[in-house]
Amino acid sequence: MEHSPTPADADESPYARLRALIASGDVAPGSWLREAALAERLGVSRTPVREALNRLAAEGIVEISRNKGAQVVSFTPEDVAGLYDVRAGFEPHAALLAVPRLSDDDVERLAELNTAMEAAAAEGDLRTLGALNNEFHGVFVDRCGNRHFAVALQTLMRPAVVAHTFGKYSPEALRRSMLHHAELVAAARARDGEWAEAVMRTHILAARNAAGARPSGVLLP
Repeated sequence: MEHSPTPADADESPYARLRALIASGDVAPGSWLREAALAERLGVSRTPVREALNRLAAEGIVEISRNKGAQVVSFTPEDVAGLYDVRAGFEPHAALLAVPRLSDDDVERLAELNTAMEAAAAEGDLRTLGALNNEFHGVFVDRCGNRHFAVALQTLMRPAVVAHTFGKYSPEALRRSMLHHAELVAAARARDGEWAEAVMRTHILAARNAAGARPSGVLLP
């Protein structure tokens, strides 16, 4: 998944800010996105808002109708399962490539994010938890060492960020997710890419189950 807008070098473009609003749930699935209202909210003209909406539409996060305007995509359970399948196929490989390349600062940032996620989970602050989770996963993507793979993976993962919600997790599933994050930090400290790859795949498949999504090809009763 991608970054929360908290780091100092975060992208503050209208596109990134609108994407963050959608990913955080501040702008809910199915919401209509009016250019004038968004321009006022973001403090920009309508032109960069229009460009942001077009870019989000190209990524599958927004749908644009010539007659009705732009609307945040609402994902079906089948859509969500498909997005998790994509993540399970590619994100563990990013972890495998990234972990040997992580700097000491990267590892410490992962540990800080993990601690903050545990605190947010304990407080029931799921919105903050989601933003921290996005940044945590983004570290592995950004540090994978292959710019083209990272860009492609970020594009594939962005709809998954929107579809993902900790609100569907049971207490047990949330605890399991936090344990996976802690183990990913341990793998990062050990610079063991294969360990991180295995944990990341387990983590994503567990998230798919926690979100109520069915594996692809499984027929609903």
